[in-house]
Amino acid sequence: MYNLKNKTAIVTGASKGIGKNIAINLSKHNVNLCLLSRSIDKLNIVKKEIQKISDVEVSCFEIDVKDIKKVELCIKKIIETNNKIDILVNNAGITKDNLILRMKKEDWDEVININLTGYFNMCKSVTKYMIKQKYGRIINISSIIGLKGNLGQANYSASKAGIIGLSNSLSKELGSRNITVNTIAPGFIKTNMTDNLDEKSKKDFLNKISLKKFGKTEDVANLVCFLASDLSSYITGQTINIDGGMN
Repeated sequence: MYNLKNKTAIVTGASKGIGKNIAINLSKHNVNLCLLSRSIDKLNIVKKEIQKISDVEVSCFEIDVKDIKKVELCIKKIIETNNKIDILVNNAGITKDNLILRMKKEDWDEVININLTGYFNMCKSVTKYMIKQKYGRIINISSIIGLKGNLGQANYSASKAGIIGLSNSLSKELGSRNITVNTIAPGFIKTNMTDNLDEKSKKDFLNKISLKKFGKTEDVANLVCFLASDLSSYITGQTINIDGGMN
Protein backbone atom coordinates (compact mmCIF):
# COMPACT_ATOMS: atom_id res chain seq x y z
CA MET A 1 0.00 0.00 0.00
CA TYR A 2 2.69 2.49 1.02
CA ASN A 3 5.46 1.22 -1.30
CA LEU A 4 8.20 1.44 1.33
CA LYS A 5 10.11 -1.64 0.20
CA ASN A 6 13.90 -1.33 0.59
CA LYS A 7 13.65 1.98 2.43
CA THR A 8 15.91 2.35 5.47
CA ALA A 9 14.50 3.81 8.68
CA ILE A 10 15.99 4.81 12.01
CA VAL A 11 13.66 4.55 15.01
CA THR A 12 14.80 5.88 18.38
CA GLY A 13 13.28 4.69 21.63
CA ALA A 14 12.45 1.46 19.80
CA SER A 15 12.72 -0.97 22.71
CA LYS A 16 9.14 -0.64 23.97
CA GLY A 17 5.74 1.02 23.66
CA ILE A 18 5.11 3.35 20.74
CA GLY A 19 8.64 3.04 19.35
CA LYS A 20 8.49 -0.75 19.32
CA ASN A 21 5.18 -0.77 17.47
CA ILE A 22 6.44 1.79 14.97
CA ALA A 23 9.36 -0.52 14.20
CA ILE A 24 7.10 -3.57 13.87
CA ASN A 25 4.67 -1.73 11.59
CA LEU A 26 7.44 -0.42 9.34
CA SER A 27 8.82 -3.95 9.03
CA LYS A 28 5.42 -5.12 7.76
CA HIS A 29 5.88 -2.63 4.92
CA ASN A 30 9.33 -4.05 4.08
CA VAL A 31 11.39 -1.24 5.61
CA ASN A 32 14.93 -2.11 6.73
CA LEU A 33 15.37 -0.98 10.32
CA CYS A 34 18.04 0.59 12.49
CA LEU A 35 16.72 0.49 16.05
CA LEU A 36 18.16 2.77 18.74
CA SER A 37 17.72 2.62 22.51
CA ARG A 38 19.68 2.76 25.74
CA SER A 39 19.04 -0.98 26.24
CA ILE A 40 20.55 -3.34 23.67
CA ASP A 41 18.99 -6.35 25.41
CA LYS A 42 15.48 -4.99 24.94
CA LEU A 43 16.25 -4.07 21.34
CA ASN A 44 17.38 -7.61 20.62
CA ILE A 45 14.03 -8.88 21.91
CA VAL A 46 12.25 -6.52 19.51
CA LYS A 47 14.55 -7.67 16.71
CA LYS A 48 13.59 -11.30 17.30
CA GLU A 49 9.89 -10.39 17.24
CA ILE A 50 10.34 -8.62 13.91
CA GLN A 51 12.31 -11.49 12.41
CA LYS A 52 9.36 -13.80 13.09
CA ILE A 53 7.09 -11.75 10.83
CA SER A 54 9.44 -10.15 8.29
CA ASP A 55 12.70 -10.79 6.47
CA VAL A 56 13.85 -7.15 6.54
CA GLU A 57 17.29 -6.24 7.81
CA VAL A 58 17.29 -5.17 11.47
CA SER A 59 20.30 -3.56 13.18
CA CYS A 60 20.35 -2.58 16.85
CA PHE A 61 22.38 0.21 18.45
CA GLU A 62 22.72 0.97 22.15
CA ILE A 63 22.98 4.73 22.44
CA ASP A 64 22.02 7.73 24.53
CA VAL A 65 20.66 10.27 22.05
CA LYS A 66 21.64 13.23 24.21
CA ASP A 67 25.34 12.54 23.45
CA ILE A 68 25.98 14.23 20.08
CA LYS A 69 29.37 12.58 19.48
CA LYS A 70 27.96 9.08 20.01
CA VAL A 71 24.98 9.91 17.81
CA GLU A 72 27.26 11.08 14.99
CA LEU A 73 29.35 7.89 15.21
CA CYS A 74 26.20 5.77 15.19
CA ILE A 75 24.81 7.50 12.11
CA LYS A 76 28.17 7.12 10.36
CA LYS A 77 28.06 3.35 11.01
CA ILE A 78 24.51 3.15 9.66
CA ILE A 79 25.53 4.97 6.47
CA GLU A 80 28.57 2.73 6.01
CA THR A 81 26.33 -0.35 6.21
CA ASN A 82 23.15 0.84 4.48
CA ASN A 83 24.49 3.62 2.20
CA LYS A 84 21.40 5.73 2.90
CA ILE A 85 18.84 6.84 5.49
CA ASP A 86 15.38 7.43 4.07
CA ILE A 87 13.32 7.79 7.23
CA LEU A 88 14.07 9.11 10.71
CA VAL A 89 11.53 8.55 13.48
CA ASN A 90 12.47 10.37 16.67
CA ASN A 91 10.59 8.77 19.54
CA ALA A 92 13.02 8.50 22.48
CA GLY A 93 11.65 10.19 25.58
CA ILE A 94 11.38 10.12 29.36
CA THR A 95 9.30 11.72 32.10
CA LYS A 96 10.39 13.02 35.49
CA ASP A 97 7.19 14.60 36.78
CA ASN A 98 6.82 17.00 39.67
CA LEU A 99 5.33 20.37 40.52
CA ILE A 100 7.65 23.22 39.58
CA LEU A 101 8.46 24.10 43.22
CA ARG A 102 9.53 20.51 43.88
CA MET A 103 11.20 19.81 40.56
CA LYS A 104 14.95 19.35 40.76
CA LYS A 105 17.12 21.17 38.24
CA GLU A 106 18.68 17.86 37.18
CA ASP A 107 15.21 16.44 36.45
CA TRP A 108 14.46 19.44 34.23
CA ASP A 109 17.81 19.06 32.45
CA GLU A 110 17.51 15.30 31.91
CA VAL A 111 14.07 15.54 30.30
CA ILE A 112 15.06 18.44 28.05
CA ASN A 113 18.36 16.80 27.10
CA ILE A 114 16.79 13.49 26.03
CA ASN A 115 13.40 14.61 24.74
CA LEU A 116 14.47 17.75 22.88
CA THR A 117 18.25 17.93 22.53
CA GLY A 118 18.24 14.25 21.58
CA TYR A 119 15.90 15.04 18.68
CA PHE A 120 18.16 17.90 17.62
CA ASN A 121 21.20 15.61 17.71
CA MET A 122 19.49 12.99 15.56
CA CYS A 123 18.13 15.51 13.05
CA LYS A 124 21.45 17.32 12.73
CA SER A 125 23.38 14.08 12.21
CA VAL A 126 20.94 12.57 9.70
CA THR A 127 19.95 15.56 7.57
CA LYS A 128 23.36 16.06 5.97
CA TYR A 129 22.99 12.63 4.37
CA MET A 130 19.37 13.24 3.41
CA ILE A 131 20.39 16.50 1.75
CA LYS A 132 23.03 14.68 -0.33
CA GLN A 133 20.51 12.08 -1.50
CA LYS A 134 17.81 14.76 -2.00
CA TYR A 135 15.23 12.72 -0.15
CA GLY A 136 14.09 12.19 3.40
CA ARG A 137 11.20 11.76 5.79
CA ILE A 138 11.61 13.02 9.35
CA ILE A 139 8.83 12.18 11.79
CA ASN A 140 9.09 13.54 15.32
CA ILE A 141 6.91 12.12 18.09
CA SER A 142 5.76 14.91 20.40
CA SER A 143 2.68 14.81 22.66
CA ILE A 144 -0.64 16.54 23.16
CA ILE A 145 0.96 17.73 26.42
CA GLY A 146 3.30 19.85 24.30
CA LEU A 147 0.25 21.74 23.02
CA LYS A 148 -1.91 21.88 26.14
CA GLY A 149 0.48 21.53 29.10
CA ASN A 150 -0.24 19.38 32.13
CA LEU A 151 -0.05 19.63 35.90
CA GLY A 152 3.34 18.52 37.21
CA GLN A 153 4.87 18.15 33.76
CA ALA A 154 6.51 21.51 33.07
CA ASN A 155 9.72 19.86 31.89
CA TYR A 156 7.98 17.25 29.73
CA SER A 157 5.56 19.80 28.27
CA ALA A 158 8.38 22.21 27.44
CA SER A 159 10.37 19.46 25.73
CA LYS A 160 7.40 18.33 23.64
CA ALA A 161 6.47 21.90 22.69
CA GLY A 162 10.09 22.42 21.66
CA ILE A 163 9.88 19.42 19.35
CA ILE A 164 7.00 21.06 17.49
CA GLY A 165 9.00 24.28 17.04
CA LEU A 166 12.07 22.32 15.94
CA SER A 167 10.05 20.37 13.38
CA ASN A 168 8.35 23.45 11.95
CA SER A 169 11.69 25.24 11.53
CA LEU A 170 13.36 22.22 9.93
CA SER A 171 10.48 21.81 7.48
CA LYS A 172 11.25 25.31 6.17
CA GLU A 173 14.99 24.66 6.00
CA LEU A 174 14.78 21.28 4.28
CA GLY A 175 11.70 21.49 2.07
CA SER A 176 13.64 22.55 -1.03
CA ARG A 177 15.77 19.39 -0.67
CA ASN A 178 12.75 17.07 -0.93
CA ILE A 179 12.80 16.35 2.81
CA THR A 180 9.54 16.50 4.75
CA VAL A 181 9.41 17.06 8.50
CA ASN A 182 6.24 16.40 10.48
CA THR A 183 5.22 15.97 14.10
CA ILE A 184 2.80 13.51 15.66
CA ALA A 185 1.20 14.53 18.96
CA PRO A 186 -0.36 11.48 20.65
CA GLY A 187 -2.92 11.89 23.40
CA PHE A 188 -3.55 9.14 25.94
CA ILE A 189 -2.23 5.95 24.36
CA LYS A 190 -2.75 2.57 26.04
CA THR A 191 0.60 1.68 27.59
CA ASN A 192 1.89 0.47 30.95
CA MET A 193 1.35 4.01 32.22
CA THR A 194 -2.39 4.03 31.49
CA ASP A 195 -2.74 0.42 32.69
CA ASN A 196 -1.43 1.48 36.10
CA LEU A 197 -3.94 4.31 36.54
CA ASP A 198 -6.59 3.88 39.22
CA GLU A 199 -10.20 3.62 38.05
CA LYS A 200 -11.10 7.20 39.00
CA SER A 201 -8.17 8.63 37.02
CA LYS A 202 -9.05 6.47 34.01
CA LYS A 203 -12.64 7.69 34.14
CA ASP A 204 -11.54 11.32 34.43
CA PHE A 205 -9.25 11.00 31.41
CA LEU A 206 -11.83 9.14 29.32
CA ASN A 207 -14.41 11.85 30.02
CA LYS A 208 -12.09 14.30 28.21
CA ILE A 209 -11.87 12.10 25.10
CA SER A 210 -14.67 12.26 22.52
CA LEU A 211 -14.17 8.62 21.46
CA LYS A 212 -14.28 7.50 25.13
CA LYS A 213 -11.30 5.18 24.81
CA PHE A 214 -7.53 5.30 24.97
CA GLY A 215 -5.61 5.11 21.72
CA LYS A 216 -3.41 2.18 20.74
CA THR A 217 0.28 2.27 19.91
CA GLU A 218 -0.72 0.92 16.51
CA ASP A 219 -2.69 4.11 15.86
CA VAL A 220 0.53 6.10 16.07
CA ALA A 221 2.49 3.51 14.09
CA ASN A 222 -0.06 3.59 11.25
CA LEU A 223 0.31 7.35 10.89
CA VAL A 224 4.10 7.04 10.92
CA CYS A 225 3.93 4.64 7.96
CA PHE A 226 1.73 7.08 6.04
CA LEU A 227 4.04 10.03 6.73
CA ALA A 228 7.05 7.90 5.78
CA SER A 229 5.53 7.07 2.40
CA ASP A 230 5.25 9.02 -0.84
CA LEU A 231 1.50 9.31 -0.27
CA SER A 232 2.38 12.15 2.13
CA SER A 233 4.89 13.86 -0.18
CA TYR A 234 3.03 17.21 -0.07
CA ILE A 235 2.65 17.24 3.72
CA THR A 236 5.34 18.99 5.76
CA GLY A 237 5.59 21.29 8.76
CA GLN A 238 2.43 19.80 10.26
CA THR A 239 1.55 18.65 13.76
CA ILE A 240 -1.04 15.88 13.65
CA ASN A 241 -2.90 15.03 16.86
CA ILE A 242 -3.86 11.44 17.63
CA ASP A 243 -5.98 12.04 20.72
CA GLY A 244 -9.48 10.69 20.06
CA GLY A 245 -10.92 14.20 20.14
CA MET A 246 -9.44 15.24 23.48
CA ASN A 247 -10.90 18.37 25.05
